[in-house]
Amino acid sequence: MSRVHVAITHQAKPGQEAQYEAALREFARESLHEPGTAGVLLLAPVPGTHGCEYGILRSFEDQASCDAFYQSDRFRNFHELTKPLVVEEATRRKLHGLEAFFRDPKLSPPRWKMAAITWLGVYPSVLFWGKVLPPALDSLHSLLATAVTTIFVTITLAWLVMPILSKIFAAWLHPPNAANVPILGEALSDQPPR
Repeated sequence: MSRVHVAITHQAKPGQEAQYEAALREFARESLHEPGTAGVLLLAPVPGTHGCEYGILRSFEDQASCDAFYQSDRFRNFHELTKPLVVEEATRRKLHGLEAFFRDPKLSPPRWKMAAITWLGVYPSVLFWGKVLPPALDSLHSLLATAVTTIFVTITLAWLVMPILSKIFAAWLHPPNAANVPILGEALSDQPPR
């Protein structure tokens, strides 16, 4: 069973940013120990900007844990508490494909590692579809044939090759010493901020 990654974004009302951020931090800390939670990462506007969009990226061990969390009292209470602090309903979406494979709740790998793993997936996919498809696409213009080939390569990467490679190279991408979960630029733990 593969992990489930969900992104939720909120637009804080002008003047309510600090109160919303405090509630979000508290909610993240309290919910770290919910059954099936694999990690939490909070996103905030860059300090000194006028942005007011906040995000929470949450990973679960499986879909059942994800469903249970979003139907829990803890989540409903947070939603009710912050309703007066946000502009509108939150936007929630599952992260799929390449956007989720490199997102570890503990630490994202360096870009060069992501590039290396991506190349390991792209190269055989292009070789395979570059050999298999051209005979069937002879009647098409070369630009259209290339477009069809790249569609097959992309689908193969997103749903087959990258999930396999991210599991094979998980220890290399996410070394075990990367134990802190960032939260708005701080390590997320049960300890109060210093």
